[in-house]
Amino acid sequence: MACVWDFDKTLIPGYMQTPLFKHFGINEAVFWEEVNELPKIYKDRGLPVSAETIYLNHLLSYVKNGPLRGLTNQKLKELGGELEFCNGLPEFFSELSDIPKEEEFKSNDFKVEHYIISTGLAQMIRGSKIYPYIEDVFACEFIESPLPPNFLSQKELFLPIEPEISQVGMTVDNTIKTRFIFEINKGCNKNPSIEVNSGMEHEDRRIPIDQIIYVADGPSDVPVFAVVKQMGGKTYAVYDPSNETEFAQTCELVESSRVHNNGPADYSSESTTCVWMRQKVREILREMVKKRTDRLETRTTSAPRHLPPGITSWNTSDLKQETFWK
Repeated sequence: MACVWDFDKTLIPGYMQTPLFKHFGINEAVFWEEVNELPKIYKDRGLPVSAETIYLNHLLSYVKNGPLRGLTNQKLKELGGELEFCNGLPEFFSELSDIPKEEEFKSNDFKVEHYIISTGLAQMIRGSKIYPYIEDVFACEFIESPLPPNFLSQKELFLPIEPEISQVGMTVDNTIKTRFIFEINKGCNKNPSIEVNSGMEHEDRRIPIDQIIYVADGPSDVPVFAVVKQMGGKTYAVYDPSNETEFAQTCELVESSRVHNNGPADYSSESTTCVWMRQKVREILREMVKKRTDRLETRTTSAPRHLPPGITSWNTSDLKQETFWK
């Protein structure tokens, strides 16, 4: 089974770019104010853009025009090591991963995997202290040395002495997140020969969606909440315990049946969020045991038996087994 997590304001209290801006001496509030204005400015020019991912282009503008000059993927990874996580992390990931080892489940080969799907920066997540606890990360990527025109006919390719990020390699917005749910579902990340649009029977999928729990911070994750919940998975919305507005937003998600439950972004052992997560992981594992048992019973036939003397045939539709042995 899989626990799939958003990142910003779900696993960390704020936004992952904060260490980046601090390191380069950039006013974070000004940057985001500019980003929020960009969709309107470009729309007035007749150019619609994605409000969720235009910040990637603006980061590249900061690189090209000086404030972030020299920014590399390696630097992003290093800055990811400065990220501070919510209470109880990353230890809580290990706690959930250890549940299949409990007496109730240890005879099965079950595994709890953790995935992160984020509109943030993949390299920063890979550099953070939670990365060793996750199976895979799906987030935005930058290219440092883009290939030139006609590169297929060139024997040698120029590599810059001082590389820096210059193009967007992967864009993840809140709708594309659903794509990665299906990649996890089908096992595309484990078997490259399987494409996300490949036809596949539900029983052949690596992690059925009803064996997925999706945790995120709010309204922007509604597309993923909807897909996971409608297909039998579990959904949970978290909020900053000190922010009443965020609490109200997640309550609205519960009341409108977008998510199963909500709770604080606090993963200390006795928090309501941890209690709910442990409970749902165990429920899913129990259902997995039941599925396995039911499948075994339906695919197993009775062994042949010897007939007592004088019995030449046995019509099982007319004679119950217990009567026969009498």
